Amino acid sequence: MKLAVYPGSFDPITNGHIDIIHRGARVFDQLVVAVLHNAKKQPLFTIEERKQLIRTVTADLNNVEVDSFEGLLARYVHKRQANVIIRGLRAVTDFEYELQFASMMRQLDGEVETLFMMTNNQYSFLSSSIVKEVAQYGGDINGLVPVVVEDALKRKYGTGE
Repeated sequence: MKLAVYPGSFDPITNGHIDIIHRGARVFDQLVVAVLHNAKKQPLFTIEERKQLIRTVTADLNNVEVDSFEGLLARYVHKRQANVIIRGLRAVTDFEYELQFASMMRQLDGEVETLFMMTNNQYSFLSSSIVKEVAQYGGDINGLVPVVVEDALKRKYGTGE
């Protein structure tokens, strides 16, 4: 069985992330969306909130599991006995960091491949940070995130109608 891990902060999950999840789920037998607990960041949503939002928006995908981890991704991937890590690329500016990331993963575990997936062009500008900033000031994020995520952001920021 080909098992892939799609790691990220997903704070919050965007339509760009969902595009990668749907495409990854078509390629692999099982896809684990792994929410990173990063002690260096102050997330808007808790790990459990992020996992629940992801579960809600991927409920139609039978081969997608949502999990969380902290520490080295290589250890998590090894523990899950995964074959592949999926990384999304939005623009050429992402490539340098992702190349370094993939090279380090190869150093840590030569048995795991890193697969880069180009995001759909309509989401090439999209990031969780941009979505949060627009939502914080009451801007329109319709079409950038699923409705359930849009509602959660409005509740967090108190910007709902």
